Amino acid sequence: MNNIILIGAGGHANSCIEVLRSEKKFKIAGFVISNMNEIINKDYKILGFDKDLPIIKKKYNKALIAIGQIKDSSVREKIFLKLIKLEFILPIIKSPFSIIGKNTIIKKGTIIMHHCVLNSNSIIEENCIINTMALIEHNVKVEKNCHISTGAILNGGVEVKKNTFIGSGAIIKEGVKIGENCIIGAGSVIKKNLPSNSKVL
Repeated sequence: MNNIILIGAGGHANSCIEVLRSEKKFKIAGFVISNMNEIINKDYKILGFDKDLPIIKKKYNKALIAIGQIKDSSVREKIFLKLIKLEFILPIIKSPFSIIGKNTIIKKGTIIMHHCVLNSNSIIEENCIINTMALIEHNVKVEKNCHISTGAILNGGVEVKKNTFIGSGAIIKEGVKIGENCIIGAGSVIKKNLPSNSKVL
């Protein structure tokens, strides 16, 4: 198996590890962290800090951003751009327990977690989290740096612009367009388009 490093060692990293173990395509070499306070999982060694990535790249060239995203996508986006600049390979991680439809497009750095459904002709762009049991219906487009949280439902033809968070159990009506940098709280039901920077809590 190919080695991969995880950026972050907190709670979201635990979920990423479970998907990687199930997928069985990559061996986890260790964590790269921003500070010692973020360590929750101690199953793997600490390879270094964010500043050490240029050195770590000499030994490991594949990485997964294992930092969660709720209110702010900037941390994940900043790390993603740094990894791209350093020419890391950012694989697509897909749980074998998820269902991914024909003609679905998933782009680099994105993780599809356990028991998700992505139906036909959906598009998930770079550096996204499609979290456990999320439902992405046909012809949905999710732009980069988005987090579609646990159990969220995006019905057919929904568009979610970049840097947006969709909370657990939220339901987005078919054809609705969600703007950039939005926060949709857990359990929300969205029946009409939302402009960029909207918050529904």
